[in-house]
Amino acid sequence: DFYFEDTKTWYDMFQRGLRISDGGPCLGYRKPGQPYEWISYTEVAEQAQLLGSGLLAKGCLPNSSQFVGIFAQNRPEWTISELACYTYSMVVVPLYETLGLEAMVHILDLGKLAWLVLHDISLVICDREEKAASLLENKEKGLTPKLSCLVLFNDFSDTFLERAKKCDVEVLKYTQLIVRRFQVPPKPEDLAVVCFTSGTTDKSMLTHGNIASNTSSVIKILEGYFVIRQDDVSISYLPLAHMFERMIQVSMFCHGARVGFYQGDISLLMDDIKTLKPTFFPVVPRLLNRIYDKVRSFLTSPLRRALLNYAVRKKLAELSSGIVRNNSLWDILVFKKIQASLGGNLRFALTASAPISPAVLSFLRATLGCLIFEGYGQTECTAGCTFSMPGDWKAGHVGAPLPGSMVKLVDIPEMNYLAKNGEGEICTRGPSVFKGYLKDPERTAEALDSDGWLHTGDVGQWLPNGTLRIIDRKKHIFKLSQGEYIAPEKIENVYMRCVPVLQVFVHGDSLESHLVGIVVPDPEVFVDWAKERGFVGSYQELCQNPDVKNAVLEDMKAVGKEAGLKSFEQVKDLYLHPEMFSIANGLLTPTLKSRRTDIRRVFQEQLSAMYNKSKIKS
Repeated sequence: DFYFEDTKTWYDMFQRGLRISDGGPCLGYRKPGQPYEWISYTEVAEQAQLLGSGLLAKGCLPNSSQFVGIFAQNRPEWTISELACYTYSMVVVPLYETLGLEAMVHILDLGKLAWLVLHDISLVICDREEKAASLLENKEKGLTPKLSCLVLFNDFSDTFLERAKKCDVEVLKYTQLIVRRFQVPPKPEDLAVVCFTSGTTDKSMLTHGNIASNTSSVIKILEGYFVIRQDDVSISYLPLAHMFERMIQVSMFCHGARVGFYQGDISLLMDDIKTLKPTFFPVVPRLLNRIYDKVRSFLTSPLRRALLNYAVRKKLAELSSGIVRNNSLWDILVFKKIQASLGGNLRFALTASAPISPAVLSFLRATLGCLIFEGYGQTECTAGCTFSMPGDWKAGHVGAPLPGSMVKLVDIPEMNYLAKNGEGEICTRGPSVFKGYLKDPERTAEALDSDGWLHTGDVGQWLPNGTLRIIDRKKHIFKLSQGEYIAPEKIENVYMRCVPVLQVFVHGDSLESHLVGIVVPDPEVFVDWAKERGFVGSYQELCQNPDVKNAVLEDMKAVGKEAGLKSFEQVKDLYLHPEMFSIANGLLTPTLKSRRTDIRRVFQEQLSAMYNKSKIKS
């Protein structure tokens, strides 16, 4: 279950990093236009112990029945707060803005349901006054009566302090919670985190043993091929409220390596990366697609395009022979600028959270000159259950089961996926699988069967070499009126390869016989793409032009046909929308997945209009 005998909890893994780093740099941050500054492992451990002691002084209990909320963007204090909780065996409950009022209130009042006796969350750690104010508003409305203390990283106003006093909530600066007490480290079986599954209100309970085991399995599969070094550095920008980023961090800590935080503004991420020069890059497919599209958009001449394609073929030939490098002739002549845009020092990248196009993955493996692995998993199995095998650089699959994880496929008769044909719903079992959903035995019984198998809701296919390919999604399946089953995410992943398309949402209705879609054109290429086809105008004007819409629709159909989409899987009409789906407008989850219910609600008028138009035509 554990790679190192002395690392059986998150706390243990950090302590190992503290020992082997000899007090070296641990957490990095930067101010605008400045280089990164570093907090040492020794300082992080010291601050965590003092903060954890302060939490006890405020009435928190040093055991795994004590929940502490963290409501903040990625920054060093987030990680220090998490370590503070684990130093005294407390449980972290990450909060994030897009959860919405109902979910937030439910989290902060966890103790109201009786089947599992827990302390209510009375104390929440926040980064800034605005977030703390949203929690205070819930208290003022009587929705979270147990909330009694807010701890802020940033300064806060006297007005806010007075407002909090009126509803009996104490407000403290992060640095005020400084008390020293003996540590109470957790055990492997102790609950570590209650983590929301992206896009849902499911509350997954994960133990320290789950986290240590999942980290161990990745270390094991890379054994003899890749080892994290103390001089490695990862960029932290994916939300810490989700397990993917937290597992990356604890893997770095276990080896005494460094984690540098972005400034909190996604528009400055590329500048942060160039400054930090990370060697380790956790990434989601949506960002890799953006990098791919940006590189391709610069290929304005046939000669440049031909040179790049030739260089990519040469590098892919090296990859097929097991050679991964960034110092070939083609790197120097063609790829150096692309590599420099990501800092120029990348050794390892890991993509997860959603499927990625094989063409994009192969292209980036060639151009970036570093190891790029793909993993598959979900919150309920801590993070990953399959992982690319070192040396297998063929794209189009998510690797083999991780050491310690068992994976099987089970029949989905209604979708004609049968395990005897090597296809079915992906199920996994092992020490990384969660203990269930907090206070929700019905949902737990749906996800975990009596033999301990986690039913993921994803559809997989075994390939001849023993790797797994994700081919469908069970949870978002719907039927058209003629009885055909539709997996919209599969179709969306195909359409994302269209040059003018940045984001796409495919919609269908059981009373309708065809699909329609919402498309956000890529603002970086859309105007030029339209001009090449004889359409002139601003980005907003082009989005309103019906002829431009038809040109985009034809392009999407061509890409869909090439990818093998059936006629009923092709959208028949589109609405071009000039504003990106984002976390801020509530249309993406913190892991950048579409909030399908919310998108459907926001665009209900346009979706209905497209269907009504087709009825009039017929």
